[in-house]
Amino acid sequence: METLSVAERLAALGHESRLAIYRLLVEAGPEGLIASAIAEQLGLPAATLSFHLSHLSRVGLVKGERESRFIRYSVEYGAMEALISFLTRNCCQGVPCLPSASCCPSNDKPACDGASQP
Repeated sequence: METLSVAERLAALGHESRLAIYRLLVEAGPEGLIASAIAEQLGLPAATLSFHLSHLSRVGLVKGERESRFIRYSVEYGAMEALISFLTRNCCQGVPCLPSASCCPSNDKPACDGASQP
């Protein structure tokens, strides 16, 4: 994944409304939600929602599929996984630092400062 693409995706998620839309779509799962349901749940005007969904689509984080006269939006899970993978690649140079870090597979490895994890 190119750094520019990562920066664009992070910038898109850096806006409060777009982050709320994205999190709502993640919660909805692969089936996604139609635009009017998103607007209703988040209290966003249609024009504002359309602008933000367009931005999230443009950077590849969500996709919209036409269903009759509605558009159903859902998360592009591959893009999300690629973004997370890019951000956590080489986490702590392969040595787990935090017991809760999802990139660190085990809590029984030494911490970054050389101390043992409990």
